[in-house]
Amino acid sequence: MTVIEAKVHRSSARNARLAFVLTAVIVGLLSAVVAASYMHPILALFVGVLIGVPLGGLAWVLVRIWPVLRLLWWWTPEIGITTVGGIAWVQLANHTPLPVTVAVVALVVGVPAAVPVARRAVIAWTWCLVVRHRLRVCFAQFIVANQSGSLPLILWARPTPVGERVWVYLRPGLSLADLEGRLDKIAVTCHASTALVERASDGNAAYLRFDIKRREVLTATVGSPLVDVINPDTPATERNPASVPTALDLPDVQAPTITLPAQPTKKPAATSANGSNPAASSPPDVDDMSDWI
Repeated sequence: MTVIEAKVHRSSARNARLAFVLTAVIVGLLSAVVAASYMHPILALFVGVLIGVPLGGLAWVLVRIWPVLRLLWWWTPEIGITTVGGIAWVQLANHTPLPVTVAVVALVVGVPAAVPVARRAVIAWTWCLVVRHRLRVCFAQFIVANQSGSLPLILWARPTPVGERVWVYLRPGLSLADLEGRLDKIAVTCHASTALVERASDGNAAYLRFDIKRREVLTATVGSPLVDVINPDTPATERNPASVPTALDLPDVQAPTITLPAQPTKKPAATSANGSNPAASSPPDVDDMSDWI
């Protein structure tokens, strides 16, 4: 089974060599400069080498095992739960008799399974663990990563009333626009109805938030506490239901009749002898423009 892909392995080796050289040179020079004020410059150079090379090796190791550390980060909740459960079982089995051990295990497993509130909480947090891995599958299978093949860092997840909310930190090579076109595929991979993504920070475009929706709470039936306030001995009031018209005829509607005021009629203008209409005479209170020309 391939744990680290070949592309990621080669990229990690190249970055590890670069980290070793830079760390060894920078730390060695700084150490030599500081030591030169206390001893001979040649001895200070050897001191710089003795300090820079081990620190460069430490940087090489950290960068080289970073893919493994990232894989361990993805499985940290499962590893932690398994480790704590195993230690608790061993301690319980070594310090208690068998009937007590069985009773404690039955209570630990049976109470969350029998109590609805505890059962729903356990299922919600279990889905959070599952969604983190399903998102990692999405990034590895059909979402284009950068040239080195490094996947985004999936941080943490928590349950919501409609599903799960996951925070993701993108690596160089991806953006929010690349993910918005693949939300339908992400929903299918996460076994959800829909998936939404948006920026989780106004100052950092790489910090995103996924909302995985599995159910619609707005369509659920919500019980009203007002029912408990009503006295059951209150007599009911009989009401005659109003008749609802099934058809409507416009003459049956009693609407007020609106009469418009009569408009004055205009007399036809008299025609002159040559058949043209005479010029309209100006009102007496209006100036004749011919007096000003």
